[in-house]
Amino acid sequence: MVTERKKYNVAVVGATGAVGKKILETLEKKDFPIENLKLLSSSRSAGTKMKFNGKVYTVEEAKPERFEGIDIALFSAGGSVSKALAHEAVAKGAVVVDNTSAFRMEHGVPLVVPEVNEADIKEHKGIIANPNCSTIQMVAALKPIQDKFDLKRVIVSTYQAVSGAGAEAVEELKDQSQAFLNGEDLTSELLPVKGEDKHYPIAFNALPQIDVFQENGYTFEEMKMINETKKILHTQELSVAATCVRLPFFTSHAESVYIEVGQDNVTVEDLHKLLEEAPGITLMDDPANQVYPTPLDAAGHPDVFVGRIRRDLDQGNGFHMWVVSDNLLKGAAWNSVQIAESLINHNWL
Repeated sequence: MVTERKKYNVAVVGATGAVGKKILETLEKKDFPIENLKLLSSSRSAGTKMKFNGKVYTVEEAKPERFEGIDIALFSAGGSVSKALAHEAVAKGAVVVDNTSAFRMEHGVPLVVPEVNEADIKEHKGIIANPNCSTIQMVAALKPIQDKFDLKRVIVSTYQAVSGAGAEAVEELKDQSQAFLNGEDLTSELLPVKGEDKHYPIAFNALPQIDVFQENGYTFEEMKMINETKKILHTQELSVAATCVRLPFFTSHAESVYIEVGQDNVTVEDLHKLLEEAPGITLMDDPANQVYPTPLDAAGHPDVFVGRIRRDLDQGNGFHMWVVSDNLLKGAAWNSVQIAESLINHNWL
């Protein structure tokens, strides 16, 4: 006799946003065991009709009482919403998977990439944090190397898609690109940071600022990568530095990652074999035939793509690699749903 699998009541907070829509697509694609689905958003988007598995749902305004009876709440509506409602959801019995920076560095809140540190989920006290998109793809590639060869140092430069700044930024890139090609003046209102005094065009440009600058000269995005990497990999001693740059393409973040390992005599072939066997990693590395991953290759795929692995010419235990992943999928929606699957599969709810 086949036992019918248990189903769960799920809420998606921020359902009408770019990541919220990807979460719904991912839940559909993975055939997530949903009994009842509740779509929540700001009052501005409440009333919107959305389709899921052939059924039309009406989006409701996110309020504490909406979480009654909810088992899993997937949050992706901004840090302020998470801070206001996540604990309310937990108090009503839900486990929250939060896709904002609101709780990532909070003590006692697991910060999880399932291929890297799935076991941390079982320590949750109601909230599990989804890491920054650029952190997720990097640590997925670093974890097997850390386990096998001992990781000592990481220096990363990112090349991040405009969708990471939201749907409005994508539209601004489109408008600016058309204006530039028409020889018109460019209007900039959003990037690098919407709330800052100065804005620069992203079309045909590169902006070496993602999020606001901190007192140490690093941006908040860079500090997120540094601190989150150490927390996820359980090593505060790891040396990590980051430079985060926004570039004018729509989807998938790319990263140039330099690492130093603690073991001697590690070869490029060793790293190839390791990453070929790593969960969630697709190796695309054949320079003789110009094979390497690009943002277009990664768009729409849940894996992290790695290529251009090469030894540093001066540092014997140093290696360079190129890491690419869809920032809205593995960097957000896919990873969130993976965490929810882990909660179910291991009875960690």
